[in-house]
Amino acid sequence: MIEIAKNYYFVFGGLTIVGGIMGLVKKGSYISLVAGGLCGVLLLISALWLKTKPQNGLILGAVVSLVLAGQFIPAFIKKFNWMPAGLMAVLSVVGLIITALAFAKR
Repeated sequence: MIEIAKNYYFVFGGLTIVGGIMGLVKKGSYISLVAGGLCGVLLLISALWLKTKPQNGLILGAVVSLVLAGQFIPAFIKKFNWMPAGLMAVLSVVGLIITALAFAKR
């Protein structure tokens, strides 16, 4: 399960960085760029830590997923807009589920 979490964090981190760049390009939002970049890099660090420090990697991945879920789930519910809120809400919830399963199977 750790391997699945590692792969998921790499994909999730990459998509989060790309989303931040898209926020800048489409809306001129530097906040999206910084937040997406920071969260994406933290998810990539989580993935890398899963090899050497699995508990730290899972905790960091869970915290970032929780923060993103807290940001995007309410935004999705409010506007029912799939891009970016719906996609990020789904990715965040899946991240939390994968993290919980990885903790349980450690």
